[in-house]
Amino acid sequence: MGFAFSATSNCNESHQRPDATHIRRAWARVRRRRGAILAANQTSIPPFPFQPERGSRENQRLAMAFNVRHPIWLPAAPRPGIRAFALLYTVETFARASIATVLPIQAYDLLASEQRVSFAYNFTALCSLGFSLAIPHLIRSLSRRWVYSLGALALLLAAVCLVGFTVPGLVAGMVLRVTGAACLNVTLSLYILDHIRKQDYVLNDSVRLGFGTLGWVIAPYLGVWLYTRHGPEAAYGWSGGWAVALFAMFWYLRLSDGRAIGPAKVAPANPLRYVGRFWAQPRLRLAWIVAFGRSSCWSSFFVYAPLLMVTGGMGKDAGGILVSLGNAMLVTVLLWGRIAGRLGVRRLAAASFGAAGLCLLGVGYLGAEAPVAAGGLLLVAMLLIVPTDAVGTVPFYRAVHPHERAEMTSVYRSYMDSGELLPQLVYGILLGFWGLGAVFVALGLLLIGCGLVSWRYLHRRL
Repeated sequence: MGFAFSATSNCNESHQRPDATHIRRAWARVRRRRGAILAANQTSIPPFPFQPERGSRENQRLAMAFNVRHPIWLPAAPRPGIRAFALLYTVETFARASIATVLPIQAYDLLASEQRVSFAYNFTALCSLGFSLAIPHLIRSLSRRWVYSLGALALLLAAVCLVGFTVPGLVAGMVLRVTGAACLNVTLSLYILDHIRKQDYVLNDSVRLGFGTLGWVIAPYLGVWLYTRHGPEAAYGWSGGWAVALFAMFWYLRLSDGRAIGPAKVAPANPLRYVGRFWAQPRLRLAWIVAFGRSSCWSSFFVYAPLLMVTGGMGKDAGGILVSLGNAMLVTVLLWGRIAGRLGVRRLAAASFGAAGLCLLGVGYLGAEAPVAAGGLLLVAMLLIVPTDAVGTVPFYRAVHPHERAEMTSVYRSYMDSGELLPQLVYGILLGFWGLGAVFVALGLLLIGCGLVSWRYLHRRL
C-alpha cells in the first residue's frame, strides 16, 4: 500500500511527511482489506506495535513494512501410498469377482456346452487383447484418470448388458467386462510405478492382494447365491453398485498423472512397435511368461471349477463355494511375500509353479467322476500357486524403463488376455475329444513348464 505525498514547486521546501495519525489510518485500512484473508488462515492481526514520532523518516518504512501480502496455504491432496492402492483394488475386486463365477454358469445355461463356453471366452479374450494394445493411445489422448474412469464405467455397462439373460447381451457384457478390467489394470500399474518406491514393490503387491482377498472370498459365492436365489437382476445389480463405488473412490483420491503424462500433441506410434520393443528385451519376455502362467491358472480356475461341480452333480452353489475357498488361499499372500524376501523370487516362483502343476495333474486324473476329491486337490493347487501372486509382477517392475512405462505396461498386461485366450483355445480342442479332466491336465503341464523356465532364466539375485 502506498501513501500520497504533496510537494511544492520550490525544491528547497521539504516534503510533507505523514504523522502518526496518518499511519494509524493507513493501518486500519490494511486491517480491513486483509482481515478476510488472515481470518481464512486462522491468523490474528497483531495490534499496532509502535508509537512513531512526528516527522520521523522511519514512519514511512515502518508503515510500508506492515503492508505484507500474507500467503494463503491451500490444502494439497495426500500422496497415495500402499494402503490407498490396496483399497482401490479391493473395491475393483468386488465389482469384478461378484460375477466371475456367475458368467460361466450363465454361459453354460445359455449355450448348453462346455466347448461353446470355451469359444465364447476365446472371443472375449481376443477382443480384450486388441483393446489392450490401444490403451496407450487413450492414455496419451485422455490422460490416465479418464481411462481409469472409463474402465469403471465399462464394468457398470457390462452388468447392464448381462442382466437381460440373452446370448447377445452375454457376449457384449463379457467383452465390456474384460475391456474395463484392461483399463483398470494398466492405469493402476502405472500409478503404482509412479507412487511406490522400487524397494516396496513386493510389499505393495502383497498388501494389495491381501486386501483384495476379502472380495475374492466373499463375492464369488455371494454372486452365485444372488443369481440362483433372486435372479440375474440381483447379482448384476450388486456388481454394478461396486462399479459406481469404484468410480467415486478414484475421484476422491485425486490421483495425478505425473509430469511425463499429458495429452498427445502428435499421433501416437503404431502399437505393434511396442510389441516388438517388448519382446526384444529378454527380462520383459521372462516377466511376461511368469505372469502368463499365473494368469492362466486363475482364469481357468474361475471358469472350470464351477463347471467341474455342475457336471459332477454337486450343483451351482457348490461351484461358487469352491471358487470362494480357492480365493481364500490369497490370505497367505502376505506370508509368501515375507518368505520371498528370504528365499528370493526365483526359488519361490519355480517351486510354486512345479508343485501346483503336479496337483492339477491329479485333478485331471480324478475329473468329474470324483468331484469332491478333485475339488479338494484343486484347492491345494490354488494354495500352492498363491506365491506367484506375491512376487509375479516384481520381475516386470524391475525390468521396465521409466520412459516406456505406459507402452510396455500395456503390452505386459496382455498376459491376462493371453491367459484366457490361448488356454481356452487349447481347452476347446481338447474338450472335443476328451472330458473335463483334460483341461486340468493341460493346465498342470503348462505350470510345470513355467516353473522350469523360472528356475532356469530368472536372475539368481531376484
